[in-house]
Amino acid sequence: MSSTPRGTVYIETYGCQMNVSDSELMYGRLAEYGYTPVDRPDGADVILVNTCAIRDHAEQRVIGRLGELKRFMGRDTVLGVTGCMAQRLGPSLLTRARHVQLVVGPDGYRALPSLIEGARAGERVARVDFDLEEHYEDFSARRFEGVRAWIPVQRGCDYKCTYCIVPMTRGPERSRRLADVVREAREIAEHGTSEVTLLGQTVNSYHDGEHDFADLLRAVGAVPGIRRLRFTSPHPNDFSDRVIAAMAEVPSVCEHVHLPMQSGSTRTLRRMLRRYSREGYMDCVARLRAAMPSLAITTDIIVGFPGESEAEFAETLSAVQEVGFDDAFTFIFSARDGTPATRLPASMTISAEESRDRLQRLIEVVRDGARARNLALLGSRHEVLFERPSRRGTLLQGRTRQHRTVLVPGGTSLIGQYRVVELTGTTGSTFTGAFVGAGRPLPLAG
Repeated sequence: MSSTPRGTVYIETYGCQMNVSDSELMYGRLAEYGYTPVDRPDGADVILVNTCAIRDHAEQRVIGRLGELKRFMGRDTVLGVTGCMAQRLGPSLLTRARHVQLVVGPDGYRALPSLIEGARAGERVARVDFDLEEHYEDFSARRFEGVRAWIPVQRGCDYKCTYCIVPMTRGPERSRRLADVVREAREIAEHGTSEVTLLGQTVNSYHDGEHDFADLLRAVGAVPGIRRLRFTSPHPNDFSDRVIAAMAEVPSVCEHVHLPMQSGSTRTLRRMLRRYSREGYMDCVARLRAAMPSLAITTDIIVGFPGESEAEFAETLSAVQEVGFDDAFTFIFSARDGTPATRLPASMTISAEESRDRLQRLIEVVRDGARARNLALLGSRHEVLFERPSRRGTLLQGRTRQHRTVLVPGGTSLIGQYRVVELTGTTGSTFTGAFVGAGRPLPLAG
């Protein structure tokens, strides 16, 4: 390791929170070796594009962006591609984009400093081997946000849903030791950050060989200074009674779960190999709400999966109405090379036109339900943690424990502060609010 200045590094991040966390780890690793992080690619000595491979659109966007980045490259600039797309395409990216010198998968970030030095000497390298022991425990992340922090607790996935590329880009599931996660949470709290989110591909299946996810929630929730504890993304099959009890009993666990449904049809779920039925999903929702009555639930839903009939799609619409989601991320099925879904008969393919129509109908049902629930919340009061200035003039943006976005007039001195806010208006997706009690700060828990 060397603190000798090596130049500047810019990382552009695409995809999920795990990629955001990985970019923080890469920034931290390179800072230890003398690189200075910058927030623009113009003139950067090292440019890394941290990529997602979950949908074809995401990959095409990155390919286009790699072409655009040429104009920011100087004679000695190193350009690399990291993350899931790098893992999936491997050395072929070096052929596809001749100005790219490095291709590094999610388990190769430890070698980044030496790989960059090699690229400066003219080497072009793809490092995409899996390392099932790698959790980057000795890395010091350079965190983007002072208000909240991401903590990876698990890497990879064992579920192998037929549409999903993640097992091929992130490898099999493995969990960090509970003690290491608690240590990181304690360090975060000591630096003044009071909200943490535990990350994993199926985070509630966490098990380090001795401790399960319920143990993890209780241990992190007991760290002094951690006021809000979130996690994403869980799998419906892994909400054991122990996990749900821990969620209800640990005060810092927030009343919000992002619970991917993907489809409301048992037949479609079976083709997806989601390993639960519609009834099983509804039972999970009921158990969660029985333990946490004020729980907000958001979800992921795919339309146009091969073989999805109009009747099966109607089951998804009815499931959305039955659950009453607070919001949903909705997608058209995207076939990924190497996944089992690509081997389904071509006759099962849903046309692009029909898929777009179903997506629009789904979005309308989700929005109508969310708008009705949000209108019913007007006049209620909530604890809000303010995160950053909004895009709307002098307003500040914050979130409730249920992960609802609230905009309130205020100065930047309130960022990182907790206030009680009364919800006064809604656009259907976000809220406006007013401070209660002159906006006095709330005492820190713990």
